[in-house]
Amino acid sequence: MARPDLSVIPEGYKGYVTLAKEYDFLDALDIARKRMDELVQALPEAKGEYRYGPDKWTIKELLCHLIDAERIFTYRALRFARNDKTALHGFEENDYAPEANAHGRTLAEIAQEAMHVRQSTVDLYKSFTPEMLQRSGTANGKTLSVFHLGYVIAGHELHHYNILRERYLQ
Repeated sequence: MARPDLSVIPEGYKGYVTLAKEYDFLDALDIARKRMDELVQALPEAKGEYRYGPDKWTIKELLCHLIDAERIFTYRALRFARNDKTALHGFEENDYAPEANAHGRTLAEIAQEAMHVRQSTVDLYKSFTPEMLQRSGTANGKTLSVFHLGYVIAGHELHHYNILRERYLQ
């Protein structure tokens, strides 16, 4: 399978794609989810409410952000794969986080939802033909292919996995 071409990735997404570029994107999706799940399963429930700074998300909010972002990125991939040329709006992640009911759920419930969302993402990507993977579209003023969105999804999770380890669990 081809690897991502970083020269066509918009700046805001390059860091994510770089984290996942060594793998086939389906493998990257699997690796990212397994790493995050192992990390979350090892956390005591009370740690889910921890934030490393006053204006930072709690661990539960961060995990819900990953779920929300994956659903949005996957929706974009679906629209682009289906050859929908409508430019899509961005989303304000900081508006989503407090509305995700993160604190009304356990870490285990959030982790389970994340696993279901990832399985749905993988199933969708497996349904795409090579032609569909090469299709692209515009979201938030940036153009990305369906193929590259797969790397964005995996890399975004790897990015937040690193943040959890470095800033939340030190």
